[in-house]
Amino acid sequence: MLHLRLIVPADRTDEVVRLLESTLGTTHLVVLAGAARNPAGDLVLCDVAREAGDGLISALRRLGIDKSGSITAENMDLTLSAHADRAEEAAPGEGADAVLWEELTEATHEESTFSVTYVAFLAVATMLAACGVMLDNAILIVGAMAVGPEFGPLAGISTALVRRAPRPALRSLYALIGGFAVAMVLTVGFAWLMDALGLFTRSMVEADRPNTAFIWKPDAMSFVVAFLAGIAGTLSLTSAKSGALIGVAISVTTVPAAANAAVAFSYRDYHQMTGSTTQLLANLGGIVVAGTLTLLVQKALWAGHRRTTRTAGPSDGL
Repeated sequence: MLHLRLIVPADRTDEVVRLLESTLGTTHLVVLAGAARNPAGDLVLCDVAREAGDGLISALRRLGIDKSGSITAENMDLTLSAHADRAEEAAPGEGADAVLWEELTEATHEESTFSVTYVAFLAVATMLAACGVMLDNAILIVGAMAVGPEFGPLAGISTALVRRAPRPALRSLYALIGGFAVAMVLTVGFAWLMDALGLFTRSMVEADRPNTAFIWKPDAMSFVVAFLAGIAGTLSLTSAKSGALIGVAISVTTVPAAANAAVAFSYRDYHQMTGSTTQLLANLGGIVVAGTLTLLVQKALWAGHRRTTRTAGPSDGL
């Protein structure tokens, strides 16, 4: 269930309370008149089943509560209450299948910002992957995949496309392209430094590398794997129960491909650089396409379920 904490202008409290009381899946309603000071207003608390949460939050936003007061939602790990059990039974659908679009938008916004921390993680991951490809060490490749933060902007692009929000889409695209550009430039410098120290050599680039050669030899399976990973990653972000995102991170070769392209460029091996870049683009494209389609399917299925389920609550406001 979700716990909602609302600050409501005093003259809107009755309207908000009527909305909460008429929404299937709400319970534990508390109104504290005049309790809020900044912004001033009444404090309204309630719990709502996750499957009814998105429609309720959308309805509250249509009332302008996010502008005149505030809306705060928190996930509740444990609720021992017969009232809560009845509320979840009354709400349409299953909580694990419900998508909280506001929560998803906020999460992808935080993960798709071009920040020093984001670039640092991506650059370190790319350099670590460069060591992996040069040493033909699959363990280092897996480690670099886990460190890379690139799924955040990819999910941000998919979410923005589904919600038809150009500005978040451009912000995520900027973070994705800018982050990889900076990381690859730094990795080229890292490769030159390692070469000067005698730790990287041209022979390492030209070696067969049976464990990591697939990184610069893309094929149809590269897109297929990225597509499946994009589905799993999107579901892990939208589901209340999934913890599969780390598995997604180590199933696609975005960071290793960027690293191999940078190292190949540093040694003027343009054949490997082209193959690695193609691998990178195939993975990025597969994830974005899969993420967008997954969200569209979830949106359509949930809308269809709401139409066929008797409910007295507000409709989905996406």
